[in-house]
Amino acid sequence: MPDSDQPTAVRLDGKVISEQVRSELSQKVAEFKKNHPTFTPKLVAIQVGERSDSSIGISFEHIQLPDDIQQAELDTHLDKINNDPTIHGIIVQLPVPDHLSTKHIVHSICPEKDVDGFHAENIGHLSKRATEPFFNSCTPMGCIELLKRYDIAVAGKNAVVVGRSDIVGSPVAMMLNNLDATVTLCHSKTPDIEARVREADILVVAIGKHEFVKADWVKPGAVVIDVGMNAKDDPTKKSGYRWVGDVEAAAKTRAAYMTPVPVGVGPMTVAMLLSNVVTSAIRHFEASSTTSIVPNPLTLLDPVPSDIAIASAQKPKLISQVASELNLSHAEFEPYGKYTAKVTLDVLERLESNSNGHYVVVTGISPTPLGEGKSTVTIGLTQAIYAHLNRPAFACVRQPSQGPTFGIKGGAAGGGYSQVTPMTSMNLHLTGDIHAITAANNLVAAAVDARYFHESTQTDTQLFNRLCPKKKGARKFANVMLNRLQKLGISTTNPDDMSAEEVSRFVRLDIDQDKIMWRRVTDTNDRFLREITIGEAATERGMARKTGFDISVASEIMAVLALTTSLSDMRERLGRMVVALSKQGEPITCDDIGITGALTVLMKDAINPTLMQTLEGSPVFVHAGPFANIAHGNSSIVADRIALKLVGAPAGEPVTAENAGYVVTEAGFGADIGFEKFVNIKCRASGLVPDVAVIVATIRALKMHGGGPDVVPGKPLADEYTQENLELLRKGFANLRRHIENVNKVGIQAIVAINAFSSDTEAELELVRQLACEAGAYDAVPTHLWAKGGAGAVELAKSVERCCSESKQNNKFHVLYDHNLPIKDKIEVIAKEFYRAGSVSFSKEAEQKIEQFTRNGWDKMPVCMAKTQYSFSADPALKNAPEGFDLPIRDIRASLGAGFVYPLCGAMQTLPGLPTRPCFYDIDVDAETGDILGLF
Repeated sequence: MPDSDQPTAVRLDGKVISEQVRSELSQKVAEFKKNHPTFTPKLVAIQVGERSDSSIGISFEHIQLPDDIQQAELDTHLDKINNDPTIHGIIVQLPVPDHLSTKHIVHSICPEKDVDGFHAENIGHLSKRATEPFFNSCTPMGCIELLKRYDIAVAGKNAVVVGRSDIVGSPVAMMLNNLDATVTLCHSKTPDIEARVREADILVVAIGKHEFVKADWVKPGAVVIDVGMNAKDDPTKKSGYRWVGDVEAAAKTRAAYMTPVPVGVGPMTVAMLLSNVVTSAIRHFEASSTTSIVPNPLTLLDPVPSDIAIASAQKPKLISQVASELNLSHAEFEPYGKYTAKVTLDVLERLESNSNGHYVVVTGISPTPLGEGKSTVTIGLTQAIYAHLNRPAFACVRQPSQGPTFGIKGGAAGGGYSQVTPMTSMNLHLTGDIHAITAANNLVAAAVDARYFHESTQTDTQLFNRLCPKKKGARKFANVMLNRLQKLGISTTNPDDMSAEEVSRFVRLDIDQDKIMWRRVTDTNDRFLREITIGEAATERGMARKTGFDISVASEIMAVLALTTSLSDMRERLGRMVVALSKQGEPITCDDIGITGALTVLMKDAINPTLMQTLEGSPVFVHAGPFANIAHGNSSIVADRIALKLVGAPAGEPVTAENAGYVVTEAGFGADIGFEKFVNIKCRASGLVPDVAVIVATIRALKMHGGGPDVVPGKPLADEYTQENLELLRKGFANLRRHIENVNKVGIQAIVAINAFSSDTEAELELVRQLACEAGAYDAVPTHLWAKGGAGAVELAKSVERCCSESKQNNKFHVLYDHNLPIKDKIEVIAKEFYRAGSVSFSKEAEQKIEQFTRNGWDKMPVCMAKTQYSFSADPALKNAPEGFDLPIRDIRASLGAGFVYPLCGAMQTLPGLPTRPCFYDIDVDAETGDILGLF
């Protein structure tokens, strides 16, 4: 019978099917992008050396590396893209040069991004029926897809695979087996391959030898998938060759279905690669859109053990697990031991388009010296939302200073069953941020004094030769000097082009020794460093001066860290910090000193928030720790921003109670201090909008404000505090009422969290709840977080959840004043509207400073009031809710780096002292186990 009359197999047209697959993928991506606008699948191909046949014909990022690249350098490239969350698929073009290990390279690609399906983990899962690989190899998957698209039954058929390569033969045999075919895998050592091929209902040939399988071997009616593509000499072709498969083309007269060569399996390989990339992108997007909630159950004991005993008994999750639950890539966090890690600001860029989660700020009433448990409520509320309402929740708190830890107040990790853990790490060195601030601050102090010394002892020429020394015959400005040149209006970039007058202006800061504002800091409550004399050594040539130390957390660098939004922003803020005035009254900055770059280097790691966890496993950021009475008293903007994105809704999706979590951040001391600064300084700088404020109150503190005896640390509480006394409570409620009114004044709802103690009676708790709701609180809820952890705050958590849901629909938040108001006006707005002062008086020094700040253009910044935390007034003895008093402003200072001016109301200590019996008496270490004892 003539060839034209012979039956011909149905063409398994890979080109047509691949176009169908591409079209379907395009539609799939478009549909997904409707709900998730930022969704963009991305493939990266790494090519080593020049190979003209390496293009795979799709749009992707192509990284071409030199032929002589070494394995370690290639590993660095792979590690970078493995950890880039915007990349969903990685392929390495093979073969690679002989000096590189193909096996090592294949196994260095993250299995979740191995869209070629070559990684041993993916191949291994393919071999097990109980598990699935992240990806199947592209060519075998293309073969299977052809069978599916042409409705060819596989189950129960005899399938023969010729060729056992890891890329095609072996995986396609496993895939056919998983589809319930009876599979025979043949290779070069298989005896009598012809006989085995003749039995095949489905024949897949990938042996790499042209026309290895003869046409008459093919069983009539069989399905033939020819993976081979071989160049065969053909003088009739212009190229001198033609493409043939591993199966003789004449087999199409015996087969029922057969792939053509070329355009059979080849286009399907590319289509399946695309399919794997899209699958990977969707999988990653869906996984990263929601955080995993994995509570760490508590075993509650009664009586409640000590804080350190509780913390020691509860084994935390590894920090790598916490990071994984938050969908952080390995490049986005750096472990510091087993239970803490630094999280990089790269997360903000990755999640830039995500909506923020719900934003909850915890503040309090005017406290007793014992504190009213804001940290405990912050942590316990987060535990309740996370572990008991099963919603994503993140706490953001300040890093404790070691001053109070070893002084009188103790640590600040929460308390009882509502703690950050490990509490010993948090209350001690943690990741070294405060040490970095101390080092940076004291470097500035040393630089200022040294510059004054050298200017006092050298001529202009000597200073110039040392500041801009000749190197190989040429002078060069350091980069940090360019800002000073610009400030002076000197346009030249060549030091040798400056005139003598310009050299003098450049090298002489002309520091007024009596106007050096910068003080040294220590993170220890050392009262004898409050005022000191420095420069007493003979080598300082009589340049002694009086100065002093502040607590490290009072450093302006701490405020800069808390308010910065990026590394570049931090560098700029550090550069504009004013350290002194010149004899002409001009401000001298860190840029003028030339120290900005060095400060940024010292603070480079500190800018990344520290990731920890609560006792019940919810994530916590511990970052920055400015005091609230002498600074702005809030944890960092970057910590809040990252947390809000991590628990927020994917881009394009509305924030609802169902798809977004909660960030609970703490503002220090009472709402008149920490909350006011949260609103007018932190939120103004961050642009973030809170949904609700939780005001922490205790029966003890309200009784004190009602006229109860003084509460003194270390002394037993008076009977008024341990026995029911509704009259004292009712009188003292005026303090809480004032705080509720102040929160409502800036347009957000207030929920009162009554931090209940065992001595509180039901009548007392009910009275506070009733009065709070009558005063305008959204709700008032007794909590038992110290004794019960999150379980003791479930009702509070539910109230927060309801309020946040309503707030998203009708949020009226606003700052208290326009920052463009004159300095005095801003002070008076705070004093009269938040404190209820009748008047504000300014000392002569404060008046002069305000005039000077206004001339310098420093009057457009917000105001950070330095005031006692124990009263609305400047007098700590004036309890409850005083009105009509005078608020004295004895001095005012400027923190240009932080971006605020801070008036000092009354006498304020910036370095606490140790009490008669400090906490350190109880702190020790078990020499046998190494466990820390006595911290609380």
